[in-house]
Amino acid sequence: MKMPENAQEKKEVKAEQLPAASQAVQEVSVTKTTRPLSRPGISSGFSINSFLNKEDKVETTEDVVIKSDNLPQNHFTDTDLQMEWKIMLKQLQVKNNFVFNAVKTFKLVKADEHKIKVLFPSDSAKVEFDKISGEFFNHFKRKIQNHIIEVEYVRDVENLKIEVVTKRKMFEKFIEKNPLLKDLDDLMKFDLT
Repeated sequence: MKMPENAQEKKEVKAEQLPAASQAVQEVSVTKTTRPLSRPGISSGFSINSFLNKEDKVETTEDVVIKSDNLPQNHFTDTDLQMEWKIMLKQLQVKNNFVFNAVKTFKLVKADEHKIKVLFPSDSAKVEFDKISGEFFNHFKRKIQNHIIEVEYVRDVENLKIEVVTKRKMFEKFIEKNPLLKDLDDLMKFDLT
């Protein structure tokens, strides 16, 4: 019957450890502060009083005039413009596919010595083009060293509309060129769906 004695000894050991722990808790002292521990009040920048007492200020705008007398005015060709536009489209296809799909149908044409005409299909596509146009035209002006280029926007829905070409439509265009294909289609009954 030694087992119950061992159990009583373990209980006595546990009872001895509990008072020691309670004594350690009693020895901790509490320190008090005279100031609050939070941060001092930080203004959010908006004040209702300042909003209510706001005075109407007259905003003045300054027109910035850039003199183009000293800027380079080198000649550029339509080929230069088309090459740079293709490079920009390739970069856009990798960088921002959404803008690429919106502007890939745009046509840029050299209209005059210092004028570029931008033909666009829709206003929503033009909004996407406006996001990249500054970057493109600044790069183009620096590359060809002609800083007096003017840009003219023209909406051209008919020529820039993307048409879905089916096999049937392609075959009808071939029939216009060679009417014998129509007879062949009647004879063979091609499946052009």
